[in-house]
Amino acid sequence: MREEPRSGCAINAAVEVLGDRWSVIVLRDMIFGGRRYFRDLLANSEEGIASNILSSRLKSLVAGGLLTHATAGRGRRGTYSLTEAGIQTVPIMVALGSWGLRHRPTTPELSVRARLLEEAGPPLWEDLMDELREAHLGIPRPHPDRPPASRLLQEAYERVMAEPT
Repeated sequence: MREEPRSGCAINAAVEVLGDRWSVIVLRDMIFGGRRYFRDLLANSEEGIASNILSSRLKSLVAGGLLTHATAGRGRRGTYSLTEAGIQTVPIMVALGSWGLRHRPTTPELSVRARLLEEAGPPLWEDLMDELREAHLGIPRPHPDRPPASRLLQEAYERVMAEPT
């Protein structure tokens, strides 16, 4: 990974770190799917990422400062964690999901979270980021009395899945 961006453009600098579609998908699965292990990311990839691509993207995201990787002892799983920079991609993910809802074909079960995040707005995004900070950085949520954002998103998904087709 390059130390310096190709230009001083903020969009270019962000795109160089976020990389390609697979990098964004890996971040999505960590943020919204709670996946933190290589095998979990590989086995539960909706899009079917190949193991060599996943390995490359994880290394790139670690090098770019969006993830950390804690290696485990022999025969144990290493854990990937979002950094603060990785957590702050939540609004980007929401914007991508909102754009996708309007301009691309989607399915109800895989777009319900994007729809809820768009409708609820920044307060839900902030709650989700606080929850991610707690899970990945060990920083307690400032409002533990609020229902976890991940639970609200999961319940919305389960409601759509329970609807008759």
